[in-house]
Amino acid sequence: MTESTARAGVKSAVRTVALLEYLAARHDKPARIREISEALGMPRSSAHALLRTLIGQGWVRTDETGTLYGIGVRALLVGTSYLDGDPYLPMITPFLDDLRTDWDETFHLGRLDGTDIVYLATRESPQYRRVTNRVGRRLPAYATALGKALLAERVGAERRSHLPQDLVALTPRTLTCPDALDEALENARVRGYAADDEENTTGLRCFAVALRYIWPAQDAISASVPVSRLTAERERELIAALCAVGDKVSRVLRPVANGDKWFA
Repeated sequence: MTESTARAGVKSAVRTVALLEYLAARHDKPARIREISEALGMPRSSAHALLRTLIGQGWVRTDETGTLYGIGVRALLVGTSYLDGDPYLPMITPFLDDLRTDWDETFHLGRLDGTDIVYLATRESPQYRRVTNRVGRRLPAYATALGKALLAERVGAERRSHLPQDLVALTPRTLTCPDALDEALENARVRGYAADDEENTTGLRCFAVALRYIWPAQDAISASVPVSRLTAERERELIAALCAVGDKVSRVLRPVANGDKWFA
């Protein structure tokens, strides 16, 4: 293989990944080729050729007119394979089950991935059910309690590497001022838990703690509660329960992880 052929192959691979991530991020909103071309800075001819290849392999689907494109069913295989192969997920989810049973609220497990938090598991309260399942969903780390709990574990350049250049508001309450965010993260570090006050979903408050079975922590667990029924006493009790479970999970998994470099 010549050097130019290798470069072309790498460029094609990068474009393929970017295309799949773009379609996945749109959830149930299919895209037209013009939107794909503009979003990825890709010539329409190249986008069309790549789409036809991915459709043939089942990674992209299209409607009967052949003008709308969405993520294909084969992408599901990659996501489920990741979850099935994770050594820690089966050990953490029973704790989420116990929290949901004891408190009848919605609890999440999330992992830091670049500037985002990725939801790996959710245990929903019958009192509050979301329209869509959160598993696999990505949100900016700075706008979630899960993300803040993990950002608070980091300082300086390491923290900045997990923040986008611009802090975009998801709701009117999202912290978009870097200084205000830094202050919130320092408060979270000192008190041992993070919170978001309707910062990514209007009407919901969330509290989260990092799971310190590896360092720096990559995972966190959280509780989501509608503000309409959250009292000060309930808040204190939920935070205490999260901190206790977070400490227990960390102690149980730390010997198993044993300096795991999987996340390096």
